Amino acid sequence: MTDETGRLAAYVAGLRFEDLPEGVGARAQGLALDLAGSIVRADREADSTPSLYAALRTLGLDAPGAASVVGSGRRLAPPVAALVNGMLGHSLDFDDTHADSSLHPSAPVVPAALAVGEAVGASGAEIVAAIVAGFEVCCRLGLALDPSAHYARGFHPTATAGTFGAAAAAGKLYGLDAAGIASAFGVSGSQAAGSLQFLENGAWNKRWQVGQAAMNGVMAAALASQGFKAAAEPIEGKHGLLAGYTDGGNPGKAVAGLGTVFETLRIGVKPYPSCRYTHAALDGLEAIRRENGLAAGDFHAVSIGLHRNGIILTGEPPARKRRARSVVEGQFSMPFTAAVMIEQGSFGWDDYRRLGEPGLDVIADRVEVVRDETLEGLAHPFGATLRVATPQGTLERRIADPAGEPATFPGEAALRAKFMTLAEPVLGAQAAPLADFFLTLGTRNAISGALRAAA
Repeated sequence: MTDETGRLAAYVAGLRFEDLPEGVGARAQGLALDLAGSIVRADREADSTPSLYAALRTLGLDAPGAASVVGSGRRLAPPVAALVNGMLGHSLDFDDTHADSSLHPSAPVVPAALAVGEAVGASGAEIVAAIVAGFEVCCRLGLALDPSAHYARGFHPTATAGTFGAAAAAGKLYGLDAAGIASAFGVSGSQAAGSLQFLENGAWNKRWQVGQAAMNGVMAAALASQGFKAAAEPIEGKHGLLAGYTDGGNPGKAVAGLGTVFETLRIGVKPYPSCRYTHAALDGLEAIRRENGLAAGDFHAVSIGLHRNGIILTGEPPARKRRARSVVEGQFSMPFTAAVMIEQGSFGWDDYRRLGEPGLDVIADRVEVVRDETLEGLAHPFGATLRVATPQGTLERRIADPAGEPATFPGEAALRAKFMTLAEPVLGAQAAPLADFFLTLGTRNAISGALRAAA
């Protein structure tokens, strides 16, 4: 028996902030800040937020509790705060991505860690260690699931593997030992869920199921903390995660290099609020436009080659992708995001207000998205190839990785600038102290007062 469940649980229970290699804690803090910006802006502007809060009121789940919704002043019960922060953090599709596992680690993990950490009075260092533990678990399980096979089965890895990552973070902050963490994983095995069916109509399920992963992780850890008897071998077992959710499971990837190789350092951040599979092409289109002095009318035809995962998410069916009308449809439309970049040379959150503009539809009709098999079997799946017909002739470009990956990870100033772009229109003068809080999280004592002051 390979016992990936036990090995991951022992790792989580034993991880200490002071033992983190140089740079790992700081990276976790920067990623938490990056998520916080999306939470703050989505609380005010995401189209799905009003229905979320209305549902909480309907269910009586909006009562004051021990955990904060970042930047809002709301305080809710820990699992509810984790749900809200997780859903808000993923609503803009501007949150970080672990390329190798094709998932968004912070959205399920950071909300679970903040909710439980605040409720139990944990120190900032303990919360950072829990975040790293959660990152390692969900990224490694994403690798073990094989993203392409997992997607092919119709699953969303941020929600499935993310539930285990959230449970790891929450369980660590509840003070569980290795057996307790394994029990939290055992409960998570019955809660990991996330369907790609949202792609059919631009539904809000994608946001919800990531928030739900954060909430379910908190619940799983809380049950384990009270002696709940959970399923054994939820990862490697006969009916475990790697048997039921993929046709390409590789259990060894869940524990390879555990404790010495930190997947946390392989997480990248997004410069654009859209599916990560659109980003390399957007980088390339911006460069071609700028370097050649092109205007929108000069892009006569554009062929964008993507990995097959990118085709599933952002390229098919072509007619529907060229006529994105909701924010979710736009976030997962290579033609729409490309049309905006071609038209103005940039792409940001406010550009979703342009959905349905006739001029953008005309440009989108010139964009063809094709599967490029040369992008498959590589270390990362997020590259793109471009072939652009212009008055200057046909211009070609290959972008191996989009900006923001580990090799081009932004520094603290750039992370702060992105956060301020999202948070300052909502929080005003309170945005800068909130940025300071996250960037120095590891040096903080109990965080509850600081979060309240920042809000």
